[in-house]
Amino acid sequence: MTEIVLLDGGMGQELIHRSSQPPSPLWSAKVMMDEPEIVEAVHREYIDAGARVLTLNSYSATPERLARDASEDLFEPLQAKAIAIARAARGDRDITIAGCLSPLYGSYHPEWAPSLEECLATYRRIVAQQRDAVDVFLCETLASVKEVRAAVQAAVESGKPVWCGMTVDDRDGTKLRSGEDLETAATAAREAGAEAVLVNCSWPEAVTQGQAVLARTGLAHGGYANGFTNAGELEIGGTVKGLKTRTDLDPRAYADHAMRWIEAGATIVGGCCEVGPAHIAHLAERLVAAGHQIRRDLK
Repeated sequence: MTEIVLLDGGMGQELIHRSSQPPSPLWSAKVMMDEPEIVEAVHREYIDAGARVLTLNSYSATPERLARDASEDLFEPLQAKAIAIARAARGDRDITIAGCLSPLYGSYHPEWAPSLEECLATYRRIVAQQRDAVDVFLCETLASVKEVRAAVQAAVESGKPVWCGMTVDDRDGTKLRSGEDLETAATAAREAGAEAVLVNCSWPEAVTQGQAVLARTGLAHGGYANGFTNAGELEIGGTVKGLKTRTDLDPRAYADHAMRWIEAGATIVGGCCEVGPAHIAHLAERLVAAGHQIRRDLK
């Protein structure tokens, strides 16, 4: 028997599918502004599915994205709203709330990341908004070593546990989308104080490939994959409207991949974009059937 931390699944795409509004460059933040009840409903569905970790719906509420696509004045209100909604969804249940440190300008394009010092300054701003409300920080979808170093350092300064998720080349799970080695990034995360390293928002096959690399850090490791055919097609400042979803990743198929990660030593699993509550529910069932214990933290 292995103790497994079961994360929730994708939030942004789930919100877009349920929203009455067309996709916006603000993505999940836009839905939270206009239809916050959908955000709470999705959080609740993930808990009901068996997830024991909820990540704040603040992925696209970075100062840089808001300044570009709306107004930076929305930064603090949206951070507060994401916290309030996650707390309401959790209620009195024993659920971990994870803070979110995401790519500052947009996903899959590490060339847009500012300098290490600028990244660190912004991540510190985000941490300051979230630290009193979260149990752990989840740095996610980081595509360069620079982003990893900055996000993990800022999160570690909070005194909370830090897990670091990195997005890799879909066809080579040993390389970040920047072209840098996953091993270099995972080592940087460990040296900065992360307690766990993950591959996320990449093809599940790439997540599988990355597990052996992550295991060499000696840290807890795992992953949560996306269901896109090619996430790299998303442009900075664009919308997700043009992204296509794989047709071979139903809940059963996705769980097959996740069980391979566990066979490779993973102890943290969940889902990313286009992996919804049904996927997490089936994965939870598979974990229990295999004799694993689902938990909410690494303690």
